[in-house]
Amino acid sequence: MNIKAYIPNFITLLNLLSGCFALVFVAQNQFYYAFFFVSLGIFFDFFDGFFARLFKVQSPLGVQLDSLADMVTSGAVPGFVMYQLLFNYLNSGGVEVTNYMSLAYVLPLFGFVITLGSCYRLAKFNIDTRQTDSFIGLPTPANALFILSIPLIIDSTSIEGVRELLTNPYVLMGITIVSAYILNAEIPLFSLKMKGFSWQKSKIQFIFLLLAMVLLVGFKILGLPLVILLYILLSIVQNKMTA
Repeated sequence: MNIKAYIPNFITLLNLLSGCFALVFVAQNQFYYAFFFVSLGIFFDFFDGFFARLFKVQSPLGVQLDSLADMVTSGAVPGFVMYQLLFNYLNSGGVEVTNYMSLAYVLPLFGFVITLGSCYRLAKFNIDTRQTDSFIGLPTPANALFILSIPLIIDSTSIEGVRELLTNPYVLMGITIVSAYILNAEIPLFSLKMKGFSWQKSKIQFIFLLLAMVLLVGFKILGLPLVILLYILLSIVQNKMTA
């Protein structure tokens, strides 16, 4: 019995379990805990592949498990977060709504468009041979962190304009559409894996990491969506320069 063959799949299941815990906390509007467990799940998502390559035990089962776990942690959770945000701000007037077919109940379901976009992106990734060393479209973990940062920014920001913007249901619906689009857009994005420590081979990764650290230190949680935007913009610039 080769114990090593089971280690990557066990780590993948920890990713799935983290996503399940995150769903519980989203249901209770405990977004900080949800963010923590999604981040933990993404941590496990990185290391299941790392150990699979290290032990040379990659398998079709591992590939399927990875996508199914990501579907919960990076697909269902951000969709549910957006649903909760839309529901909270569409029903913030203090009046109890009893008509379940009213817009205040129906519109929040639009948040699950993120889940649909994530599902399509994960399925496409499994059969797309172009995405072995880089990505086409925003990876679901990055998108999940972006969506889960929104309630944290709302809760912590002292910039009133940002808070007003992110508590506007129609802005949130616009973010939902952009999120589902950017997941599946035909935009090549560079891999974050370093090709050694050579500046020539990994300069785009070095530039990104340096600027990302500056944004996170300077803007804290508000820097997270800025980092993801930076990742997309740097990829577009690199694509133009290498075209």
